[in-house]
Amino acid sequence: MPKKINGIVGAVLAGGLSRRMNKQNKSFIPLNGKPLIDYVIDTLSQQCDTIVINSNENDSRLASYNHPVVKDSLKGYLGPLAGILAVMEWTKQHLPDCKWIVTAPVDTPFLPEDLVSTLYQSHQKNQSALACACSNGRTHPVIGLWPVNLFGELRQALVNEDLRKIDLWTSRYSIAHPNFAYDVIDPFFNINCDKDLLEAESLLSSDG
Repeated sequence: MPKKINGIVGAVLAGGLSRRMNKQNKSFIPLNGKPLIDYVIDTLSQQCDTIVINSNENDSRLASYNHPVVKDSLKGYLGPLAGILAVMEWTKQHLPDCKWIVTAPVDTPFLPEDLVSTLYQSHQKNQSALACACSNGRTHPVIGLWPVNLFGELRQALVNEDLRKIDLWTSRYSIAHPNFAYDVIDPFFNINCDKDLLEAESLLSSDG
């Protein structure tokens, strides 16, 4: 049973339409008969008491999940940093005692069951400001643990500095990089195109 850590919101970064997959809403692209978003919600729900979906699409299907749907608070589809900011600001307003969020993209169906606890423990061990996941040495900066109290600095970076690249922002802070080792399936494998989807289906079949 995955370990839950109180005071951490799990956020699914669902963004918008996939340009490389016929402009579909990536959340609902089926993988082995199940929408991609279901995989991420199912895994994060076992590790976090509160789940938030960051999406800029007016898709009525999202309401069926009974989780808050939060749009970017800044206009212009500014990328994952804007989604992280939106969830930080939502958390500050609605759950003021909650100090942390963990984010994962909607197209990562193989997330580890100890993602949240490992990120948090790595932050504690290293006394770092942030924590971002690695797998076999490769960093995945969008999959991370973020303190809500950085919302003001992140908003300023997006608005006043026109910052878009997540690595440029995280480089300003101390950051832990816990490694999730794997043999066959990268736990942070993400689906960006039809070829990736076919590969994910193959991985699921071989794992089953």
